[in-house]
Amino acid sequence: MNIKILGVALFALTTGAVAYYPTLTATHIVDPVDLVDPVDPIDVVVNANGQPVIDVVFVLDTTGSMSGLIQTAKEKIWSIASTMASAQPTPKIRIGLVGYRDRGDAYVTKVVELSEDLDSVYAQLMDFQADGGGDTAESVNAALYTAVNQMAWTEQDQAYQVIFLVGDAPPHMDYQDEVQYPEIISTARERGIVVNAVQCGDMPGTIAPWTQIAQLGSGNFFQVEQAGSAVAYSTPFDTELATLSARLDATRLYYGTEEERAEMDEKVAATEKLDALASETAKARRGVFNMSDAGRYNRLGKNELIDAVASGDVSLEEIEPERLPAVLAPMAPEEQKEYIEEVVTERAQIENRMRELAASRDEFISGRIAEDGGADDSLDQQLYETISRQAGEAGMEYSDGPAY
Repeated sequence: MNIKILGVALFALTTGAVAYYPTLTATHIVDPVDLVDPVDPIDVVVNANGQPVIDVVFVLDTTGSMSGLIQTAKEKIWSIASTMASAQPTPKIRIGLVGYRDRGDAYVTKVVELSEDLDSVYAQLMDFQADGGGDTAESVNAALYTAVNQMAWTEQDQAYQVIFLVGDAPPHMDYQDEVQYPEIISTARERGIVVNAVQCGDMPGTIAPWTQIAQLGSGNFFQVEQAGSAVAYSTPFDTELATLSARLDATRLYYGTEEERAEMDEKVAATEKLDALASETAKARRGVFNMSDAGRYNRLGKNELIDAVASGDVSLEEIEPERLPAVLAPMAPEEQKEYIEEVVTERAQIENRMRELAASRDEFISGRIAEDGGADDSLDQQLYETISRQAGEAGMEYSDGPAY
């Protein structure tokens, strides 16, 4: 059953990092007039190994009233990724973002492309700031159109493709030169994309269109407080988790062509940016996600030499000297092998400790939630229930509850 669920997703995500990795700017500013013109054919990504895929796009209102929710997104996106990652069979997870405001603001829509490299997505999310707005209705139609028509959705049978529309104000329905949401969501349904609507706050004029958007999109509608109603505890284990996660990042070595290594240099720059700017708690959540099976790609990226040699996928003798990481190039073959063995041992020690800390962190948070009377009304729980039901239709099963 070809279930594609358009994921507009995870709240608050940001573009940024131009100064760190100029070629990683997958952010597009879309003018209103572009929305009535034909778009280029959608790029389609096929997962050749048959692993189930979750594509989630967060369509996020980034006007001034959404500052609390945007900050929540920056803190919680890794927990949301961990929630999605807990499915069986383990899915490949890709996240994309569409920030939107309105005509006359700094931009109408701002796009972060769907990617399995969540570090790079997060580095761009960190640049999202709340600004503009003030006239109630926003360019919701433009944002949904962009999410449905301009993202590279996966083309595969076992795929959950989903959009989460997150905002507090109703759509402009008086712009005659743009496609409106009933037609946009009809296209999404034809493509197997599910559309959910999350209302922040209680603006009366938003309830009816948000409810209709969810109904038309075969999705869920739910309301949260203006800042998101997410469970957000710091724990005594966060600092060590964040520190160990950074140490693990520092062990990565990339091989391949100059272009392949340059691509991974961009990933490293994104990681360095989030290490410098994210909170300790957010970095701890990232570390927990990276220890999951679904977090493997984000942890390692492509052409990571230590893992490739340790797993037997490649041997050092097969790699041309000019394709080796710079640190290994001047070493003799035996020195290279010793270096890799040392890093393999170091990684195992770090990963084992991180898993211990993650388990202690989960136990601590469970205790705090119980003390506070539960989290049934939290954003975390509502997202979990939505994702587990909808991804279940694509053959993925959830049983562990939300990650925090």
